[in-house]
Amino acid sequence: MKITKEQTKKIAALARLGLVEKNVVSYSKDLSAILDYAEKLNEVDTKNVETTSQVTGLSNVKRPDEVKQKEITKEILDNTPLSKDDFIKVKNVF
Repeated sequence: MKITKEQTKKIAALARLGLVEKNVVSYSKDLSAILDYAEKLNEVDTKNVETTSQVTGLSNVKRPDEVKQKEITKEILDNTPLSKDDFIKVKNVF
């Protein structure tokens, strides 16, 4: 697919790229090559290909939740400069 200079300038403006006039021809050729490659992908027969979300075979490792509230709270609060009622006090944001 041939991309014109005007189309390249419009794409650059939409992408907020500061495209220098001397680079317009080069970018037009690059964009055309990318679109030509994408067109080749349309020729591939994918009727019997299963949808894939990831290819590594890894899955999420989950652990059971264990409540350790009092142990952790005391340890954290002992390391904070200010605390009140089992909460960490911080400076006002606004």
